Amino acid sequence: MAAEVPPGKRLAFPFRSARCRPRAVLLPPAPPRRAGQRCPQAGSIARPKKANRCACLNGKAHVWSKVQWLKYNNSVYQCREDDLDMNQDQLLKLQQRLLNAEEENKKRSQELSSVLDEMKHIVARRMNMTEDYTGDKKQKTFPRKLPMHLTNVYYYLPHLEKYEDAIFPNIIFGQQRTGVSLVMGIPTVKREKQNYLIDTLHSLLYQLSEEQKKDCIIIIFIAEVDAEYVTSVAESIKTSFPREVQSGVLEVISPPASYYPDLSNLKKTFGDSEDRVRWRSKQNLDYSFLMLYAQPKGTFYLQLEDDIIAKPDFIESIKSFAAQQSQDWMVLEFSQLGFIGKLFKSEDLPFIVEFFLMFYKDKPIDWLIDHLLWVKVCNPEKDAAQCEIEKSKLRIRAKPSLFQHMGIYSSLAGKIQNLKDKDFGKNQLHKAHNNPPAKVDTSLRIYQQYTLEKVYKGQDCFWASAPVAGDYIRFTFLNPLEVEKYLFKSGNMEHPGDKLFNTTVEVLPADETLRKELIANGSKFNYPATKDGYLKIGAFENGIAEGSINQAIGRIQAIRLSVSSDSPVWAILSEVFIKTSEN
Repeated sequence: MAAEVPPGKRLAFPFRSARCRPRAVLLPPAPPRRAGQRCPQAGSIARPKKANRCACLNGKAHVWSKVQWLKYNNSVYQCREDDLDMNQDQLLKLQQRLLNAEEENKKRSQELSSVLDEMKHIVARRMNMTEDYTGDKKQKTFPRKLPMHLTNVYYYLPHLEKYEDAIFPNIIFGQQRTGVSLVMGIPTVKREKQNYLIDTLHSLLYQLSEEQKKDCIIIIFIAEVDAEYVTSVAESIKTSFPREVQSGVLEVISPPASYYPDLSNLKKTFGDSEDRVRWRSKQNLDYSFLMLYAQPKGTFYLQLEDDIIAKPDFIESIKSFAAQQSQDWMVLEFSQLGFIGKLFKSEDLPFIVEFFLMFYKDKPIDWLIDHLLWVKVCNPEKDAAQCEIEKSKLRIRAKPSLFQHMGIYSSLAGKIQNLKDKDFGKNQLHKAHNNPPAKVDTSLRIYQQYTLEKVYKGQDCFWASAPVAGDYIRFTFLNPLEVEKYLFKSGNMEHPGDKLFNTTVEVLPADETLRKELIANGSKFNYPATKDGYLKIGAFENGIAEGSINQAIGRIQAIRLSVSSDSPVWAILSEVFIKTSEN
């Protein structure tokens, strides 16, 4: 028989949630009722056919009124709400743990930057040692330890445990810029025959605006441990590009000798000779070293080689193409050849370098980057075609190419590598303008068909053997003109180093009286005057001369380019523009 719930008795029910178990339903006093139902087990509920309800307390059945039963249902409902709240709390905590894990991963990735920040402090102390290094003195060393998570490097290069400072470069010179948009890395090594580095730098710096130069860095990594060779290359860069070195556009570094492991007993793979395996393994280590140094300096990292030429607008083209990408990418390719013109996000470089170091002895660098993409996105259960589709989402090709390989002699001894990028297109070696009629003449020795008349008419460039002091290029107008502006550009994409140096721009006033006065008394227009009546109104700077002409001079009879010192290189004029009121 069902027993009546004692008046004022608190009746508890077993609920699933631990938070609900302490809850109880306080049953108000109730008169005895009949109940014929039997409880299956203690704590269970039996519902009679009539209006009354029964419940079990201590194994005995008790009869509930409708009010008591309603209170019980309300308690169950409240408990379920509590269960839901608890589940939501657990989901929120799980979400927070995932977010924390993601932040921890980012933190670990950024710890590499902290290591490289230490390198900047080293660099700051070495900045005043540039002359000492490029002379006979030896640089000091500043031992540093890597953070714990970067000790993985010791698994791939275990010899570094003995040389903790070997991951930090020797800074030859540079202003230690950071915070730029684009960092360009160029590894260079000793070649048996021709060296292309200076021509490559001329091409990269050709036509760069001052604003672009302020927002980029070109790091030349001389990947040799021969101090004499490193010094000679550094001096040639400093001599050829003094302004760029001084401003910080160019940085030159070299590796400590202890950075490289013993590469004498490498396993031969893919039918490559022992020399080739050693060459490509060292090349992988060179790329890795350079990437680690460049990583904290800018937003993007562009991998280049020391034997390429670039299109004049390559920086703007790269920025524009990167901004157009809507999907997440890992590599943007601006050349189809090897590892030339590959753009990476600087934040991705640490794990890319770690992958390179894992397999630096096994495969060439361009194969390794392809394998890295395979690991990230390819499904072994799908076919190769699907894999290529997935990889193409991370590695995106830009056309036309912005960089062309121009070297013939490889850094691997005896190797001829006459590779050309078919997507680079034809080089624009001159630019045409509608110049006023004039007679042209020069004292320079003209090379083949590249005459001065052709560049003036916009048909081709002008090319001549190395100028000497006293040489000139002259444009004599058929009729005296009021010249507003002038522009002369020397060098071109294929021969960016063939520029005019120590050359002035001079104009000859058409007024004979004025010319005689200039010859007798010198200039009265704040321009130096020559003995034959010309006014020196400008000069070539970094291969370019441009400017406006003071209209007080009046009409101009001729414009002359005068060379004041011997040049070590040939000279090219690729653009001539004489702006008058009529054109």
